[in-house]
Amino acid sequence: MTSSGKNALAIGQYLKFLADMLRQRLHGYFEAHENPARFDDIKRLVSVRDDSELSIFIREHGLIPEEIVVLLLALAPHVRPEFFDTILNKELAQAGDFPQIGGTRGKQSRGFLPTGETALFLLAGDSLHRRFELQHIFHPEHLFAQKNILWLNEPEPGEPLLSGRIVIARDYLELFIHGRFLRPRLSMDFPAEYISTELSEEELVLPETTWRQLNELEHWIRWQEVMMQGWHMQRWLRPGYRALFHGPSGTGKTLAALILGKKTGKDVFRIDLSMVVSKFIGETEKNLSQLFERARSKDWILFFDEADALFGKRTDVRDAHDKYANQEVAYLLQRIESHDGLVILASNFKANIDEAFLRRFQSVVYFPLPGPEERYAIWQKVMPQHKDIRTPEPKELLTIAKKYELTGANIVNIVQFCCLSALAAHETEITLDHIKNGIEREFQKEGKVF
Repeated sequence: MTSSGKNALAIGQYLKFLADMLRQRLHGYFEAHENPARFDDIKRLVSVRDDSELSIFIREHGLIPEEIVVLLLALAPHVRPEFFDTILNKELAQAGDFPQIGGTRGKQSRGFLPTGETALFLLAGDSLHRRFELQHIFHPEHLFAQKNILWLNEPEPGEPLLSGRIVIARDYLELFIHGRFLRPRLSMDFPAEYISTELSEEELVLPETTWRQLNELEHWIRWQEVMMQGWHMQRWLRPGYRALFHGPSGTGKTLAALILGKKTGKDVFRIDLSMVVSKFIGETEKNLSQLFERARSKDWILFFDEADALFGKRTDVRDAHDKYANQEVAYLLQRIESHDGLVILASNFKANIDEAFLRRFQSVVYFPLPGPEERYAIWQKVMPQHKDIRTPEPKELLTIAKKYELTGANIVNIVQFCCLSALAAHETEITLDHIKNGIEREFQKEGKVF
């Protein structure tokens, strides 16, 4: 059976239990006799030890029956939109609103959506003691909130707190249905783009000191959970890790982040600053809040390229614009410090980053311009590796590497120009003339004298 088939079968069994429980509660409540929740069926379902993602999640986190019920309430409208209406319309013959049950209506789906009040009605009935006891499931300290699994929507001002709708995170909904977290797409709700590379560690040319610092980041990714939980260092250390990559453009900052993700099996998301930064007051903070909430507990690497735009130095307050700009920087500092994953900021100039941020980075990694030896290695790696294509001799490439100060990105651009020039001329040789023309072209782009 496929993963989706296993998940569908298991969720169907869990929802059958939830339907039976809801019917029993409705009978007991409206027929005026006590009908406490019974959890024998749900315990049997969990003990079967099927390998659906929902069952695995329940077992791994040791969820108690009440927590399982709340999770099922959040899940049900997404897999069976008619689930609650079918039961309520049949069991409650008299039309009307029943505030005891809670619930709200979707604006587009129009179906019944459970609220915190629905959960307490189902689990506690009229018992005030049980209602108070079970509200901890929706507290910020609970597993559901800590891992951003589910929560109560903020109710309208003045409305009871438990009238908020129970919302399940899209990522966990996808996990329980499809068997894995699906990568989010770039959108206004998630202003970040998944990026990857086919290159390997051996193809990234960096000085030894830079490699040593990158290895520190790899060590944190591989061992941070053991350090924080197994060695109980969470008492002393903040969650997450913050690193600054700085150095001239084209020196490998983005590629280093991608290769770090590739080596450790972590997805890398590049933040689209054009979708984050807004001229409207409060919008930048809102956009970043959505981003960090979606990324919480996901083991992603968040990569802020050209981070000066967001994390630049604060200014003296001369007008309202300065005041709100400084508030944005302070908010960013707080969100990055509380994020539980790896955040990498890239900047061409370290001096542009606010000192308040610099003090909170665990790593500040410098990517210098490559020297003659590094440039020679890059030239050799980037040249076409095909038996039918001739390229300059190593000593000729060494001469070019010593003579022309270029970044890795410059060299890649030049080799691309050379390849296209050769192909357009129906040739199978990259000549020194091709290379020199490419270098001249690259210098002109940057306003340098060839």
